Amino acid sequence: MFQKNKAEVIGNLGATPTLRATGSGVSVTNLSVATSRNYRTANGESRSETTWHKIAVFGKTAEACCSHLQKGDLVSVEGRLSNREYEDKDGIKRFVTEIVAEKVDWGPKRPQVPATE
Repeated sequence: MFQKNKAEVIGNLGATPTLRATGSGVSVTNLSVATSRNYRTANGESRSETTWHKIAVFGKTAEACCSHLQKGDLVSVEGRLSNREYEDKDGIKRFVTEIVAEKVDWGPKRPQVPATE
């Protein structure tokens, strides 16, 4: 019997990543990646739907993401789906489904367009 837990997302970053460390000193960052799909309704109306994905990145890959990525950049993430629970600052149990990244790729930076006067 073959089992597989794999997720792949290609989309744009919702925020510039920031680097933190786990209690054991491992580098970690969280990415928020938006993917969109365009479709037509049954009556022919155009619609767009955006889905936000939570991504956890660890180690050297997390460090590279923080050095090279900014809000809006296009990224490709491959990893596995993970479910976890934690207790928030108010003591409420929260549940999160996220992609634990095994590979993160990004393309060339978009050219900066100078502001017009």
